[in-house]
Amino acid sequence: QVQLVESGGGLVQPGGSLRLSCVASGFTFRWYTMSWYRQAPGKERELVATIASAGGSTDSAESVKGRFTISRDNAKNTVYLQMNSLKPEDTARYYCNARQFNEYWGQGTQVTVSS
Repeated sequence: QVQLVESGGGLVQPGGSLRLSCVASGFTFRWYTMSWYRQAPGKERELVATIASAGGSTDSAESVKGRFTISRDNAKNTVYLQMNSLKPEDTARYYCNARQFNEYWGQGTQVTVSS
């Protein structure tokens, strides 16, 4: 059974940091490109950051460049999103995505940036 389980979301003040984690199971994690997406109320889901299967190549949305960092630990079947200098506009539900031969989604974790 494929599972992607996100954690690490919560309420944080503007300028604060959070680290999201996504633990994968049920498929060969190291073969898959992993991404974080987010969706705010009333908006479409958008790609935040992507990391290649071997972990050497990453890309991120312009809106988060210099603030968010994606990384992965293939030994732990886990992908991370380090989020620094958070802004209210980063408020959204964040989803983990795995894509290669198939595509899988997690249930998401809520991030709220507010004073």
